[in-house]
Amino acid sequence: MEIQEHRHGAVTVVRPDGPLVQDDAERFRSRINDVLGRSLGRFVVDASAVPYVDSVGLEVLADLTQELGHSGQALKLCGATETVREILDLTELTTLFEHYEDVQTAVRNFL
Repeated sequence: MEIQEHRHGAVTVVRPDGPLVQDDAERFRSRINDVLGRSLGRFVVDASAVPYVDSVGLEVLADLTQELGHSGQALKLCGATETVREILDLTELTTLFEHYEDVQTAVRNFL
């Protein structure tokens, strides 16, 4: 999995490219924690290039959401594919995340 990062003003957008599965989940968690340290919580996960999430990937997303929740923030997820949305629905994790259709909408949420 490749993990891209770019800035939209004061907001950092992290875009994983590939399935968020066991082999890459810890690297993804580490990258997000690094971004959190530099972004004051103003970041978005662009999931448009994530075709699939397994249980370990879901656990990482859920853990990150809980960590953010302790500081009054939420994981902002945008561009989730139909498969990823269905996985979140089936596991009843949809309500843990703030969902947006695209990066621009998610970034505007910080304004």
